[in-house]
Amino acid sequence: MPQDNLDKYRRQSHVTYDCRYHLVWVTKYRFRVIDPDVETALKWAIKEICDWKDIIIIEGAVKAEHVHLYLNIPPKYSISEVMQWLKGKSAERLLKKFPKLEKQYWGRHLWARGYFVSTVGISDEIIRQYIRKQRDEEMNDFNQKWKP
Repeated sequence: MPQDNLDKYRRQSHVTYDCRYHLVWVTKYRFRVIDPDVETALKWAIKEICDWKDIIIIEGAVKAEHVHLYLNIPPKYSISEVMQWLKGKSAERLLKKFPKLEKQYWGRHLWARGYFVSTVGISDEIIRQYIRKQRDEEMNDFNQKWKP
């Protein structure tokens, strides 16, 4: 890969990565409870959780009954862990800060059980081309070294 394409990758000890995900989750019963005040508090909660785990927020949107996030997540975390932190910690903070939510969600479950996740990245064809190019370069190097 060209050097300038490597700049978009993140690094940690022993790993270079670009793990991007689109995540969506909804309020329980799809109740439209995310008003402007709750939205602001939710955005701050999500930001703090992501900062805590070194997760980059690429893009995000909060609607009245659901959340969309586009995140770059270190490969040491599973998506289920990330969703557990995002949904669990944000619900905990919002229910504590907004008594009206606690009344509506008396079971202390603000979010519905499931979520949507999709990986985002380069296409299969680009990966295949890169691997073929590497294979061809290795073969050329080998042939150059062993020419009589």
